[in-house]
Amino acid sequence: MRAIPLLTLLLSGWLVLPAHADEAQEWLSRLGRAEQQQSFEGTFVYERNGSFSTHDIWHLVQNGQVRERLLQLDGSAQEVVRVDGRTQCVSGTLVAGLGNSREAPSRALDPSKLNQFYELAVIGKSRVAGRDAVIVSITPRDQYRYGFELHLDRETALPLKSLLLNDQGQLLERFQFTRLNTSTLPDDRNLRPSKDCTPIGAVNDSHSEVQPTQAWHLEWLPPGFELTSATARADTRTKTTIDSLMYEDGLARFSVFLEPISEGGVTENRTQLGPTVAVSRRLNTVDGEMMVTVVGEIPIGTAERIALSVRSEKKATAKPLP
Repeated sequence: MRAIPLLTLLLSGWLVLPAHADEAQEWLSRLGRAEQQQSFEGTFVYERNGSFSTHDIWHLVQNGQVRERLLQLDGSAQEVVRVDGRTQCVSGTLVAGLGNSREAPSRALDPSKLNQFYELAVIGKSRVAGRDAVIVSITPRDQYRYGFELHLDRETALPLKSLLLNDQGQLLERFQFTRLNTSTLPDDRNLRPSKDCTPIGAVNDSHSEVQPTQAWHLEWLPPGFELTSATARADTRTKTTIDSLMYEDGLARFSVFLEPISEGGVTENRTQLGPTVAVSRRLNTVDGEMMVTVVGEIPIGTAERIALSVRSEKKATAKPLP
């Protein structure tokens, strides 16, 4: 389970005392270790864009391996099963939103790196799901990323609650446990996927890994973000190759997808659902037009600037914003 984005505290960051920052770094270090060391099971609610859903989660750490299963309880059953952070199978509409999660294992947080781009502070205490918690704020030092507030379990450092707001104070995402049990190990039967959970290999049968069509780079990158992977996949149905680049700053992530345009009717767009944005732009290259799409949990202005900065090693131009 990822460290889920939380509330931006707009005023507290500049008044943080060094001792509070040191304490926040220690809590984030504990959080980074908690999900690799602590077994638990529970129920949480997730809110995005005004919609709520409820989920059960089983998380087992045993013999150096981390197994996890999430099951959505609202509407049709939807689930995802992961081993060591890599998705094994999915069901329902979760399939469409997985992206490259199978190739993206869990990451430990690096507070020393985060401190370069976020103000870190312990700002108080709370009580969530009947458990005492400490509140850690993660406030961005610039406008290129969101800030977070984490309510961490005082006993285990697991995230009990998180909120995420944009720079105008609007809620983008909420995650909150309503029940958490850390005293007993999850039952193996609850960790096994149901018969409707489709293996990731079957989901991706129409794609195969290939060499990237050409080298891509960004002329502008938000400070702190680094390239973590570059892959290419050939779609056997459309006979096209989609290149993808993934970047992260130690907490936030975004991906850049590049696909040849084969139809004149393809249009540029920009959309946002909760904290997730998608911005598409046409890119003219010597080999023809490409569609550049930036997807991630970053402000839409950041995504637009990234989309306009994509270049190939060959000469390329991007159309300006309207």
